[in-house]
Amino acid sequence: MATQLSRTFGSQGNQRKFTISTWVKRNKLGTQQAIFGSGGSGAYATNMYFSTINELQFWNYFGGAYAGYKYSSAVFRDTSAWYHIVFRVDTTSATASERMRIYVNGEEISYSSSVNPNQNQTMEIGHTGTHYIGGYGTGAEAEMCMSHFHYCDGQSYAPTEFGEYDANGVWKIKLEPSVSYGVSGHFLFNNDASVTDQSGLGNNWSVNSGTLTQTEDNPSNVFATWNPLVKQGTSSNTTYSNGNTTIDFPAGGDGNMYSTLGFSSGKYYFEWKINSFTADRGHSVGLYTSDRLTSGSGSDSVLLQFCKTGNTNAINAFGSAVQTGLASFSNGDIIGVAVDADNGTVDFTKNGSTYGSQVTGLSSNFSGKDLFFGALGEGHPTLVRVFNASANFGNGYFGTTAVASAGTNASGIGIFEYDVPTGYTALSTKGLNL
Repeated sequence: MATQLSRTFGSQGNQRKFTISTWVKRNKLGTQQAIFGSGGSGAYATNMYFSTINELQFWNYFGGAYAGYKYSSAVFRDTSAWYHIVFRVDTTSATASERMRIYVNGEEISYSSSVNPNQNQTMEIGHTGTHYIGGYGTGAEAEMCMSHFHYCDGQSYAPTEFGEYDANGVWKIKLEPSVSYGVSGHFLFNNDASVTDQSGLGNNWSVNSGTLTQTEDNPSNVFATWNPLVKQGTSSNTTYSNGNTTIDFPAGGDGNMYSTLGFSSGKYYFEWKINSFTADRGHSVGLYTSDRLTSGSGSDSVLLQFCKTGNTNAINAFGSAVQTGLASFSNGDIIGVAVDADNGTVDFTKNGSTYGSQVTGLSSNFSGKDLFFGALGEGHPTLVRVFNASANFGNGYFGTTAVASAGTNASGIGIFEYDVPTGYTALSTKGLNL
């Protein structure tokens, strides 16, 4: 569900000079999704959003006419990455190109369409009316993660105030930028899911719709999710939600899910909670190799097949059933998947206890291939919903529900319901670099 915040400012801010800096991770593509705005679709509006074609768009509508706009040439469709976005405004500048700018990951973007505002043009942002984060009040609700949201009233800051390149040339976050917030400014989402302003000005916000949920996923440590761009199978109706960690698989066909991050070495663990299922279909969760992305063949995987006819379950490895007649599953059960790419093994657990026996001897199957956590939903020809489940890749949540009692995790990376096996960690950028 999209979450939208709102605040009505009591003091007038600077409507000609301000900077908005935030880190976002997109969860849904193809719909208009607002980052920040005021005025919505009225005669006076300043809005910043991802468009239906995944462009970044920033426009100012003042007195019933456009008074400056910027549309990106690039599209932004990577649901596995955090983007650092800076909207920089200074309409007092004598240089037209400096009055309205967009930066992504430290660089000003190129524009497919651009009209600079007139000098000293007023923006709708900064007035004493209602402003929104993650929507416009009546639409464009955003399904995305946000971190370190800065609104610097009366300041035109370069992106280097909020981020910097590391030794490998990767743009990274500055956790404690030295910036001024003016009158209407604020700082939200500093490693929490609070609407309390941390700038010191007390410009707190309210949740207008949805629920704020904290996640371990952040610009400094990106966690795997399911990848909505990879659609493989006969059903195109699979619904992704909760940051692409929950899937709802409907009637009408089969569909595969792949993690956004892959690996070729190391030991990784994730959990898969069954929310609801139809007992006469066979769903699966486990490991896919990169070969499956092109072939779609079940012989390129290690999968625990569960919830099939009679609720008798099996583990299949690279085209063969290696274990059959395993214990049944019920709604609410949590399946753990642990993959050791170095030694060629896969282990499954059920509610924290060993399920079946370790699948071994897979080193030759893994050799030279990228590995992904994967899942398969098997469709039903008539039932509306046949399978709904939520993954915890270490974010600490199943959907919007936090784990009940976090297990041990020696790596310190990620929060899981049950103990992480010794030597294993979450599939995240920090986990990949242990």
